[in-house]
Amino acid sequence: MIKTLQDEILQLKKDKNAVILAHCYQSKEILEVADETGDSYNLSVSALKYANCDTFIMCGVHFMAETVKILSPNKRVILANGNAGCPMAEQFTIKDVLKLRQQYPKASVVAYVNTTADLKSVCDVCVTSATSVKICEKIPNDEIIFIPDCNLGSFTAERVPNKKFIFVQGGCPIHGNIPQSDVLKAKQEHPNALVLCHPECSPKVTQYADYIGSTTGIMAYAKQSNSKEFIIGTENSIVDHLEYACPDKYFYPLSKDFICADMKLTTLPDVKKALLGVGGLEIDMSNELISKAKVCIDNMVELGR
Repeated sequence: MIKTLQDEILQLKKDKNAVILAHCYQSKEILEVADETGDSYNLSVSALKYANCDTFIMCGVHFMAETVKILSPNKRVILANGNAGCPMAEQFTIKDVLKLRQQYPKASVVAYVNTTADLKSVCDVCVTSATSVKICEKIPNDEIIFIPDCNLGSFTAERVPNKKFIFVQGGCPIHGNIPQSDVLKAKQEHPNALVLCHPECSPKVTQYADYIGSTTGIMAYAKQSNSKEFIIGTENSIVDHLEYACPDKYFYPLSKDFICADMKLTTLPDVKKALLGVGGLEIDMSNELISKAKVCIDNMVELGR
């Protein structure tokens, strides 16, 4: 059944001149039919390669599809499952950011890429978990308002000590809520394993990490390392993907609770329906919003070079 669905999707891609973008938290059967896989930022930039396609199908969450639309405004962008959102991306409003600007008029506003297009439209620059330190170092301003993830912000601030960081409570409810006891238990059960953590985890967890980095960074580290055992401190789908990619190594979830329900919503039937035009959510944004939000992303690309 899965193979039949995959074959139908591959044919529909050709018929519809469509490109499938799949975040690496998606299931293996979805990644197998995708044209591009990776984290949210890499998917958006990769989409720029497909100048001749008509439609992008995003297998991820809403803000990711928005980012693709911002960078490829002349393409149709369809979120495969329209209910797939991101609690962190939706934690703040434009009003919240404008209030912060009034409180700290000299500060630059840095937005994690895991934010809505509305928020990006009133911020100065976006960052990813992989580029946050580099970009914040390059910002000429000495004051930085960092939204929404306090854990990624704190991780960045420690490595950019010459800047003053201003935080507002926010972050990933999945990464941020993993308790210290889970990482201690994992280390006790697998004493020879290296701990690889995403910076969205709390400092109580990341203090035990042998490596802290983005999802793609974690995967690259595990693949290139000479070590044979790893505790993976991010969404548990990465454990599965690494087991397939590195069958001679051993991967263990840091916590059984490392599950993103929104990422799990998308299924192969969703992808097929989106391609057929009978499912999914088409991203519709005004030219004004696209233009304003793109400034934030363009600055990220420039400073992240």
